[in-house]
Amino acid sequence: MKRNSFVYIFKLLQLPVFYKQRDLLFYPTWAYALPTWILKIPITIIEVAVWVFITYYTMGFDPNVERLLAAVGRNLTVSSTMASFVFLMLFTNCGFVLSRENMKKWFIWGYWISPMMYGEKAMAVNEFLGKSWSRVLPFSTEPLGVVVLKSRGFFTEAYWYWIGVGALIGFTVVCNFAYTAALTCLDPLEKLQGVRLEESPGNKENDKAKRALELLSQVNHQNEAEATTIGASQNKKRGMILPFEQNFITFDEITYSINMLQEMKDQGIREDKIVLLRGVSGAFKPSVLTALMGVTGAGKTTLMDVLAGRKTGGYIEGNITISGYPKRQETFARISGYCEQNDIHSPLVTVY
Repeated sequence: MKRNSFVYIFKLLQLPVFYKQRDLLFYPTWAYALPTWILKIPITIIEVAVWVFITYYTMGFDPNVERLLAAVGRNLTVSSTMASFVFLMLFTNCGFVLSRENMKKWFIWGYWISPMMYGEKAMAVNEFLGKSWSRVLPFSTEPLGVVVLKSRGFFTEAYWYWIGVGALIGFTVVCNFAYTAALTCLDPLEKLQGVRLEESPGNKENDKAKRALELLSQVNHQNEAEATTIGASQNKKRGMILPFEQNFITFDEITYSINMLQEMKDQGIREDKIVLLRGVSGAFKPSVLTALMGVTGAGKTTLMDVLAGRKTGGYIEGNITISGYPKRQETFARISGYCEQNDIHSPLVTVY
């Protein structure tokens, strides 16, 4: 059981992602906790079956089956310390290290709340009340199995097997509900934040020549560099770790047209092009949520597709600038993310 508990270390590594998605209201906590509980059931059954077939029958025990499960924490250091303490308490209070008769009365509650006690009693009763231990010893009126159970302070009634099974199922349900409640109510011990990657010394040496050339251009743009430094210091004061420069988009006299369809030409239309956007101008400021509103067919999505560079056909006229510089699609694609309502999930698109 202790070896199986190390599997939950990987569950700890998933918690930062869960906390981020929970705080952003991606899904309720039970939608994360319930599948992990249900999907673990068949895996646990297979593990227990393999373990029983290899060890239980090989040792010559009286045949029967049992199972047990354990729980979770938020931080690797805290959870490993807490798990060690819990395992110590479970082993101490299960009635194996100290029998029930040898426990202090003021600490007997630990014996009754230990799930290992119920599992141990169920396995002990199942084993020692079997046919392999039914022989009556000389100078005794009780079977050998009953004598062994009484010598360790175990219960000798056969129904303790079913009590153990029911108790373990109850502990499993309670622990999983507590697991879900902990994920819902508790926050991560450490604040989740981005990490700024440091450049390796090798790359620094290779970039010395490039930096020398960059210094020459920076002299000509000293005012712009000072403004960038002020903006970066303001971002740093707000607690940002990753460097981020805000940009604004302006577009002037945007016209978008496509070739006239042959079917429409056959109906007598003489124009060569269909104009979908005509002389549209505007701007998007950073940190300002802008709503583009209009009736169906007004060209809202078409305009956004043109600005994002997603139109691969047709004719685009007008000027699009990013923070005053002419837009280059290769650079713009690296600093922007485009979201669009879409029912088709393309494997080449990372953001809809």
